[in-house]
Amino acid sequence: MTLQSDPSLDVELDAHTLRIVRALVEHGSITAAAESLGYSQPAISQHLRRAEVRLGMPLVARSGRGVRLTEAGLVLARHARTVTTALDAAAGELAELAGLRSGRVRLAAFPTASSTVVPRVLQQLAQTHAGIGVSYLEAEPPEAVDAVRDARADLAITFSYPGDADDPHGESARGLHVQPLWHDEMMIAVPKGHPVARHRAVRLGELADEQWIAGCPRCRGHLLQLAQASDFQPGIAYETDNFTAVLGMVAAGLGVALLPALTLASAQLPPEVVIRPTANRDRRTIHLVSAQGALDVPAIAATARSILALDGAAWGLTPTRTPAP
Repeated sequence: MTLQSDPSLDVELDAHTLRIVRALVEHGSITAAAESLGYSQPAISQHLRRAEVRLGMPLVARSGRGVRLTEAGLVLARHARTVTTALDAAAGELAELAGLRSGRVRLAAFPTASSTVVPRVLQQLAQTHAGIGVSYLEAEPPEAVDAVRDARADLAITFSYPGDADDPHGESARGLHVQPLWHDEMMIAVPKGHPVARHRAVRLGELADEQWIAGCPRCRGHLLQLAQASDFQPGIAYETDNFTAVLGMVAAGLGVALLPALTLASAQLPPEVVIRPTANRDRRTIHLVSAQGALDVPAIAATARSILALDGAAWGLTPTRTPAP
């Protein structure tokens, strides 16, 4: 079908078309976009055809077995998130005025938060805002920040280490809102009976000759950074993202480890392992990341407030004392 543009007609846009285009960007196909919006595939295809006729230009084009956005479709996609977020905010405020507490929030967080912070958030929301539905994506900080930027998540709980050259809260988070939540202290795990187990705090240099058991990639990077500052290269004998496995290896006398306090709150500490803080009180920061304007949507704002109200002391976290926006 050839579509002819009539310059005498005003371009008419509707919110549903923008939501469909946004869903196509997020999900990559008409079928997946339709499922995410709760419509049938034929209904979405029919709406797109009507929109194309009304606008006088195609929005999608066939590409292999799927579709791709045309230049006009990409123009709409560029503005779809801003417009639909504003509409959701307006609808949410009207719902609040009507005494409703509903909405849907997409939350992302790193694995250790999955067994600590996230269950508490969901529990609190169920008690205070039962009408809010929350979907959850487990992702490391770089992927979680990308999910917020790409509109695949509304909120992300992330972490960063000081001096990290690849900190996802730097350039890649430009245009997003990053709220520091807590400091998470780094702890040394050594076998019971190790000489430093008698110390109240441990200087990393005291463990320069030990075998190390390294955790997640970002944790390994931080270990290397701290070791370099203490003038040694750690001998990493084992690597695993499973913190329970890290503690098991330390308990077996296979090495020592550097772990965030939050990981210790989510794992049972073997009796053969002793935990001590570092002498420098090294720590990482846990953040809440959202898109600009997202906190104007009542359901997202209520979820963010639930997160900000949590007492991190239950997991060994200390507040950053940065005022909430």
